[in-house]
Amino acid sequence: MKIALIQTNPVIGDFGRNIATMTKWLAKARQQGCELTILPELSVSGYPPQDLLERPSFLRDHDASFDDFIGRTKGIGVLCGIIGTQPAATGKPLTNSSVLFEDGKILFTGHKRLLPTYDVFDEARYFEPGNTSVPFEYKGLRLGITICEDIWNDETLFPRQLYPADPMADLMNAAGGPPDLFINLSASPFHMHKPAQRFDIFTNLCTGQKRPLIYVNQVGGQDALIFDGRSLAMNSRGEIIVEAGMFEEDMVVLDTKDLLDPKKRGKGSLDDDETETLFKALVTGTRDYVQKCGFQSALLGLSGGIDSALTAVIASTALGPENVMGVALPSPYSSKESIEDAERLADNLHIRFEILPITDIFEKELAALAPLFTGMKPDVTEQNLQARIRGTLLMALSNKFGSLLLSTGNKSELAVGYCTLYGDMNGGLAVISDVPKEYVYKLARHINKDGEIIPLRTISKAPSAELAPNQKDQDDLPPYEVLDAILVAFLEENKSIGEMCALGFDKAIVEDVVRRVKRNEYKRKQAPLGLKVTTKAFCYGRRYPIVENYVENYQEGKQGSRVGDQGTG
Repeated sequence: MKIALIQTNPVIGDFGRNIATMTKWLAKARQQGCELTILPELSVSGYPPQDLLERPSFLRDHDASFDDFIGRTKGIGVLCGIIGTQPAATGKPLTNSSVLFEDGKILFTGHKRLLPTYDVFDEARYFEPGNTSVPFEYKGLRLGITICEDIWNDETLFPRQLYPADPMADLMNAAGGPPDLFINLSASPFHMHKPAQRFDIFTNLCTGQKRPLIYVNQVGGQDALIFDGRSLAMNSRGEIIVEAGMFEEDMVVLDTKDLLDPKKRGKGSLDDDETETLFKALVTGTRDYVQKCGFQSALLGLSGGIDSALTAVIASTALGPENVMGVALPSPYSSKESIEDAERLADNLHIRFEILPITDIFEKELAALAPLFTGMKPDVTEQNLQARIRGTLLMALSNKFGSLLLSTGNKSELAVGYCTLYGDMNGGLAVISDVPKEYVYKLARHINKDGEIIPLRTISKAPSAELAPNQKDQDDLPPYEVLDAILVAFLEENKSIGEMCALGFDKAIVEDVVRRVKRNEYKRKQAPLGLKVTTKAFCYGRRYPIVENYVENYQEGKQGSRVGDQGTG
């Protein structure tokens, strides 16, 4: 049997567009002689629909669109993800479901059993979990159909399983025998190292159960989330037989005889360049957020620094250079070299470049404030004033030209509050707000691998906000290689101050970084949406209170039991 694996880039709630996209791909699959097509999780609505699921009109329109999809699909089997219902009087009324239909008739319906409720996932808020996993026979093959998280509960890979149910074990132990192959419909977001993690899970599943796997994933950007696609079919040895593209709609065709043939060899590893993959993810997230929100162009402030340079490269790649404008906004403390670097970058990218000096505005605002500031020394107030003037002017350009303003701050700065609320934090999308500073440099060097795009001086010079005389980031912050390592330990690995000190970090530096992270939670709550590319981003997956006074008890030897142990705050 020839099977088409189709990864689509849906727009949530745009049922007409989503159905038309799937129909277009089904026609191509039919032309290639496929008998079955497989589409991603919740492919009719797009994932994740979130609180749209609470609107009766949204559900009615979903069902009507799906009925139309069934009615117009002839001559080929379709397995896709839909919003289902469960008739019981108790529990959630909706299910995250898979449906197999052919020539207007539904042949199989299954429900997702493991509903993730961690980080960016909140499926238990909306869906009732399924309670059975049973193979379904289709054209002579027993199919073990699952949805995303259903295969992410492997006790051999995860020391603490999150769910008591094990859909894969139930499929293998089903009456009538185990499935001939597993199928997984997915909407699995990308983050760094996620493709390798998936590969390990898939390999372990296939080799452990001695069964092949077909995995079909959503692709494209959806708010903060980025889906990488990479749909694939893997044989029972854990070798990839076919694989779809990264970050693009795609279809690959598989003949099950190749998947089930014990002599057929495939690819045994992923061919990944982590930095290139990260760059593609940021391009995809930027393109889809800008365009799906109805914008055709973007603008950003170009300071001559590395963060704005990287953001400009991402934007011009995503939207085309003709749709990007860079604006330099020099203040009294901006160096001539920074303006030169900004202009050179714009020339290299072929984007529009404008210079809008802010010195006169800054001096007038200082004069207006002078009566109230009499006898007070300049401090961060005057620095923030410059950033806020820039933010105001950039928003004016955004309004006038109808272009989305891109914020250019990185994760390291956002974590410790090295940014100005209502200033450089202004914007509709914070493109690199989940990219640590060390990765900013990696990406810049990667972009320049075939020739200078980002000016070399931009990469080599010491980072500076240029808001005060002779200012350098490292005058106020630890070296970025130290700061980033502490932030990973604290934010992503949830290590305590004591545990971080045990890793060799200076106690005073660790305490200062943690204090800054906690103190600046209020800023991040007001920051523009950012693209998630690490395991823990400053988006809706991270839920910390702004008002809290937990003080860690990390003195050596003070190890309370987990139950009943309280912080000193």
